Amino acid sequence: MTDNNNPSVNGNNENINEPPNNEKKIDLSVTIAGVRFKNPVIAASGTFGMGSEYSGITDVSLLGGICTKGLTLTPRTGNSGIRIWETPGGLLNTIGLENPGIPAFLERELPKMKELGPVIIANLSGASADEYINGAVMLNKSSVDMIELNISCPNVKAGGMLFGLDSGTAAAITAAVRRASRNKPLIVKLSPNAPSLSAIAIACVKAGADALSLVNTFKAMAIDTVSRKPVFDNITAGLSGPAIKPIALRMVWELYDALDNASTNVPVIGIGGITCTEDALEFLMAGAAAVQIGSATFSNPHTMTNIINGLYQYMSKSNMSGINEISIRNK
Repeated sequence: MTDNNNPSVNGNNENINEPPNNEKKIDLSVTIAGVRFKNPVIAASGTFGMGSEYSGITDVSLLGGICTKGLTLTPRTGNSGIRIWETPGGLLNTIGLENPGIPAFLERELPKMKELGPVIIANLSGASADEYINGAVMLNKSSVDMIELNISCPNVKAGGMLFGLDSGTAAAITAAVRRASRNKPLIVKLSPNAPSLSAIAIACVKAGADALSLVNTFKAMAIDTVSRKPVFDNITAGLSGPAIKPIALRMVWELYDALDNASTNVPVIGIGGITCTEDALEFLMAGAAAVQIGSATFSNPHTMTNIINGLYQYMSKSNMSGINEISIRNK
């Protein structure tokens, strides 16, 4: 999952954001809902811990942003049994939103995250509307930079994806969280399992979403042929990884068009199977303002910094000065 097949990628992390040989300055920064990111590469929720876990392996300060693990009002131990299962071209997970709870996050984890440098996006999850709202109130008073409202997690039996499958329910929870978190830009994370993704997205924007991120994992499963039982105690899990990238890319492209046609334009953050610079470029060309990298980090902890370097090299060789020039939707 590296950029070894990409002639435009240096392969190391040197000279990121630095113009070579006094050439024109290349600006990788993007602004989403008023928040400036040094580059469009963001660590996806649930795949990067709280950031400090990777600080001894890769240069976390180079990232544009970090999404926290899915945070709930009270601590969660997550699902029982096997929680990770590899598949050809992908990864199944059913972690179940294991996290320390928002109060403990604010006290113990957030101060350490603030020292890392990237934009901090708190991924807010819940099992009920009240839990979402009370969590949003606490995050609104904190120093996180943005909130990502997770109404798309397929790995919990209550809340999560249930809020993101119907436009009315999605709009209602978005509006409620918006009222509770007026001080923070609000991203809504959408489910690819929704019957009408564009309708739900537009409803969320009208309800107060400042940006949208998609896609979360696809609902899937695996069966152990030896025990002749489902692998997961939870039966189903979420599929991520390279296998979902072409589908996720198509969804980002179609959502961009739907938002444009409905005159409800907000930034879209692309997620799904991004493993290298070419993948990130495709999403940016499709209209995404930024990208989130998830399971690829497990196989190569330097994936995100390699992509940042690759974007810089691509822009340099293409004589581009701003990241928005990559999009083919502006032509």
